[in-house]
Amino acid sequence: MSELKTNKISTNDQNNVAIDNALGLKSYTTAQRDALTSVAGDMIYNSTTSKPQIYNGSSWDDLGGLAAFQISYFIASGGGAGGGTNGAYGYSGGGGAGGVIANYSSENSGGGVTEQPLYIQTGVSYAVSIGAGATGRSGQFSGGALGTSSYFHIIMPTGGGGGGSGYNPQPMLGGSGGGGGLENTVTGGGTAYPGLARQGFAGGRAAFNYTGNTTNSSGGGGGAGGVGADGSGATGGNGGAGLATTISGSSATYAGGGAGAGGSAGGTGGTGGGANGVTGNNDGNNGTANTGGGGSGAAANAAGAQTGGNGGSGIIILRYPDTYTVSQTGLTLTTATDGSDKVTTITAGTGTISFS
Repeated sequence: MSELKTNKISTNDQNNVAIDNALGLKSYTTAQRDALTSVAGDMIYNSTTSKPQIYNGSSWDDLGGLAAFQISYFIASGGGAGGGTNGAYGYSGGGGAGGVIANYSSENSGGGVTEQPLYIQTGVSYAVSIGAGATGRSGQFSGGALGTSSYFHIIMPTGGGGGGSGYNPQPMLGGSGGGGGLENTVTGGGTAYPGLARQGFAGGRAAFNYTGNTTNSSGGGGGAGGVGADGSGATGGNGGAGLATTISGSSATYAGGGAGAGGSAGGTGGTGGGANGVTGNNDGNNGTANTGGGGSGAAANAAGAQTGGNGGSGIIILRYPDTYTVSQTGLTLTTATDGSDKVTTITAGTGTISFS
């Protein structure tokens, strides 16, 4: 026969029942719980999972809702391609780096923006994708293409802007702007889609000297950490510097701008995967994979179409307390431990991740 014992039960004017001592739920292991004959509304304390649970008529639910925790992140999108060119149409601008949105410690996003913390919940699948670097194109009208955005949940920086070409000298706007091609006199933009914070810097301008094709040069693509340099005489502009982060436990730099081409020398790619520039009659170099680095512009001082360098693919790095475990679908990732945190680095794929 069941027995209820209590020292005191009282009510107040709000019709609530007050019990002086703590109310203890009956404790069961998961195996013991599953052996019960339960009805909807039954409550227990699960000693296996250390959680109170209620039976909904068909399964046991944890009480108290989903756990939420703060996660730090570094997200770089795919880099822009360098501009293509051909024949007498000279030297093309470097691709801009993929935009960066980040929040870890006191570090900033591209363009020097401070982001707000992000809180996520356990047991929820979050959409994730690594943005591809843009593919270079050839021909005198072939300005570089825009890189593809990476995203994690609601955070999606813009891909890097493409470099300008000979007859299409205006660079593209992007997370960081592309460098200007031959005859361009307008600085490349370093902007993002409307509604998102700035994620990088502007590309540089071309130098057109009117004294022969080989005396010209193009601008470097912007980086997440600095502007791309203007072409100078016959030397292509350097790519803008990338952005350093210590989110993984040691310093690494990502999202450097691609360099511009020049009549006597190409520029230097921005630190963080930006491609070095070229001269002569050559295709541009490719940005480094999983950095968001921009491709370099093509050079042409003779007949034949030349192709701009490809942008580098993006990357996502997540840091969170080591009490949580990550699972995924459709992604290539690795997880390491740094102190009391885990660091998950995602390098390829489109899919989901969740935490438990």
